[in-house]
Amino acid sequence: MKTYLAKVGEIKREYLLFDASEMPVGRLAVRIANALRGKDKPTYTPHIDTGAFVIVINAEKAVFTGHKEERKIYSDYTGYSSGLKTYTAAEVRAAHPERLIKDAVWGMMPHGRLGRAQFAKLKVYAGAEHPHTAQQPVKVNLEK
Repeated sequence: MKTYLAKVGEIKREYLLFDASEMPVGRLAVRIANALRGKDKPTYTPHIDTGAFVIVINAEKAVFTGHKEERKIYSDYTGYSSGLKTYTAAEVRAAHPERLIKDAVWGMMPHGRLGRAQFAKLKVYAGAEHPHTAQQPVKVNLEK
């Protein structure tokens, strides 16, 4: 029996809709990263982008477990000396709630050309509205 390897022309892309409300960020990020990479399909091929487009709504309602809301640190570096800025998860949620999901997913993606292309298929929205209704996304049921 031969190993199946997907070809670029055979890939059927779909749109998946994840609702992040009351979901732990890490558990949600695992499911999103696997869907972006295509690891949730039997046609997964490591060197080809076989994943789906992923839309995440209600990013501002995603939760952290334990004390991560106050203790988890996000950092930005400007490139200048003393240009390191640090923010708690609560500060990031107030300013850019989409970043909570995006940073968690990016940490689970391969950091190369293919990983960047797969990550570009992720669309995260703070509220319940999204502009992708024409693509008819399939809602993914998540257990909390």
